[in-house]
Amino acid sequence: MIYNRLAETMTRREMRELQLDRLKKCVAYAYKHSPFYKKKFDGAGLKPSDIKTLRDIEKIPFTEKSDLRDNYPFGLSAVSMDKIVRVHASSGTSGKPTVVLYTKNDLDMWSECVARLAAAAGCTDKDTVQICFGYGLFTGGFGLHYGLERLGAAVIPASSGNSERQLMLMKDLGATVIVGTPSYALYLGELAERLGYKKEDFKLRTGLFGSEASTPEMMKLIEEKLGVHPTNNYGLSEIIGPGVSGDCREDTGMHINEDFFYPEIIDGETGALKGEGEFGELVLTALTKEGMPIIRYKTKDVTRLFFEPCKCGRTTARMDRIKGRSDDMLKIRGVNVFPSQIESVLMSMSGVAGHYEIVVRRENFMDILEISVELKDASLLDNYANLERLRATIHHNLKTVLQIDTVVKLVEPLTLKRSEGKAKRVTDLRGNI
Repeated sequence: MIYNRLAETMTRREMRELQLDRLKKCVAYAYKHSPFYKKKFDGAGLKPSDIKTLRDIEKIPFTEKSDLRDNYPFGLSAVSMDKIVRVHASSGTSGKPTVVLYTKNDLDMWSECVARLAAAAGCTDKDTVQICFGYGLFTGGFGLHYGLERLGAAVIPASSGNSERQLMLMKDLGATVIVGTPSYALYLGELAERLGYKKEDFKLRTGLFGSEASTPEMMKLIEEKLGVHPTNNYGLSEIIGPGVSGDCREDTGMHINEDFFYPEIIDGETGALKGEGEFGELVLTALTKEGMPIIRYKTKDVTRLFFEPCKCGRTTARMDRIKGRSDDMLKIRGVNVFPSQIESVLMSMSGVAGHYEIVVRRENFMDILEISVELKDASLLDNYANLERLRATIHHNLKTVLQIDTVVKLVEPLTLKRSEGKAKRVTDLRGNI
C-alpha cells in the first residue's frame, strides 16, 4: 500500500521542483527566525536570495553535532517556547543531551513520514503493533507510535525491557507487528524458544526495526526466529527522529521522504559531493521544520543513494543500509555512546587512574558494554566494601550520562595496556554490524 501516492510517486522533475521551492523557503525562514543560522549564513557571506537552484545548496555551510552541543539547550530554536509542543533529546559527549524541538506542524509532518514508511513496510489499519522502544526523551517510541496511529493501526505501547512480559503481551494481545531494535528482536526470539513458545503461538508478520545498524544475516535470523518480514527504517533525532527513510517490501533500499528531507552524499573529509551509487557521508536538510530548522546536517552515517523508481511503485530516492560511522561513536542497544562520555565520567572521579578500556560484545543478541577501570592505589583492593562502593558509584555515574547499564570492572594499577602512540580505548567484538 502507498500511503500518500501524490508525494511518493512524483516524477523526478516534480520532486526537484518541490525541493527547490521548499529549500528557498527553508533558508529564508532560518535566516529570519534562527539567530544561529543568521550568524552562520552571514559568516559565509550567504543571503537567502543566493539559493536559485538545488546545486546552490553547496554554498550553505554544514551543520554539525557540535553546533547543537555548543548551543545547548535552545540555541537552534527558531520560535518562542510557547510555540513548542514537544521536546526530545539524545545523549551528548559531556553529559548534556542534544535537545530537539517540535511545533504542532513538526509533529504532524513527523507522523505523516512514519505512516508512509510503515505502509511501505507492509503495515495497515488492520495491524496490532507492539512497540518495544523506550518511551521518554528518546525519539524512537513516540515517533513510531504516532505515525502508526495515523495509519490506523492499534498500538501497544509496551516500551522496552521486561522481556517475558513482552512475549506474553505479544501472544495474548495478538500483535502482528513488532517495533524495536534488531538485536532486541533477536533476543526476544531466542527467549521465546527457551520459554517453550512456538512461532505459531504468535500472529507476528512484520517487523519495523531501527535505531542501530544491522546486517542481512541478522535480519534473516529475526525472520527465522519470529516469523516476521523484517524491515529497516532510519532517522536521527537532530533531523526528526524515525521517519527519514524506510524499507518497502521489495527490500531494495530505504525510501527517503525526500519532499521533507533533502539528501546529499559527500566526501566526509573534503565535503565534495559524490555521485549516485557512491558511498559517502549522508547529509540531510529538513525542508519544512519550524521549531528547530536543520540545514545540511552531517550525519556521520556512511551510505549511498539510488534514484531509479522502485518496483513497489514509489519514485522517491532510496538509501542503502548504513555501512558504518565516519566517527568513533558506538551504538549500544539503540543508544549513541561516545568514548569521550565515558572518559569524562571516569576522569572526574577520585581513586581512578587515567587508564581504561572499553569492550563491546554481544551476548544473547544483546549488546554488552564492559569498562575496565584502572585504580590509582592497589590498597583499595584490600577493602571490599570501599572497592564495591567505588564500582557502584562509577556504574551510577555512567548510567546517568549514558542512559544504559554497563559492566564495570576495577583492575590493579599498571595492568592495562599502554601505548606510545594513540591509545586504543575501544575493542568492538560484535563484528560488522
